[in-house]
Amino acid sequence: MSGIRLIASAILTLSLLLAERSGASDREGIPPETVADYIHAVIEADRTFYTVHVVERFQKEGGTVAAENWRSQKNVLPLPAQFLMESSDLAAKTGARVRYRLISLWPINPHNAPYSESEKKGLEAVQEHPERSATGTVTVDNQAYFQAIYADYAISQACIGCHNAHPGSPKRDFKMRDVMGGLVIEIPLGK
Repeated sequence: MSGIRLIASAILTLSLLLAERSGASDREGIPPETVADYIHAVIEADRTFYTVHVVERFQKEGGTVAAENWRSQKNVLPLPAQFLMESSDLAAKTGARVRYRLISLWPINPHNAPYSESEKKGLEAVQEHPERSATGTVTVDNQAYFQAIYADYAISQACIGCHNAHPGSPKRDFKMRDVMGGLVIEIPLGK
């Protein structure tokens, strides 16, 4: 799981840099949009590598990718979405206040549905224009966050096969490069 540690390390470094810069009296620093783009690039690179070079390869060799019970079974890998959730949890344990998760208009797991109307509208926006992130400011527990939602694409047959065949999937006609949902990245603003 070194990929998870790499993501967590990159996020911690970027969030500390942003926090340091956002506290400066002259208010110069890295704009949160840029930090979100950097974090997105790292997460997407790791997820794509994991999905294509680990999960698909493992499946081709007869291995199993499990849903909820991957920890309790031998020779079973977590799904790419679970990989992302685990890396997000690990990043949170480092003290980074950057948050990220997958959401979808057609979630298999109800926890991956949009939490708010702004997330739903952001998903609809990236569905229509996947080349652009949907951005805004949200408040969670009296803390302002910059929020960016990026299109989450079907990048492999493993993604498509799982979502199209899963009995709990509300959408079963995904094709390669379809937008399956979004990756939400939230960065705290101020201290």
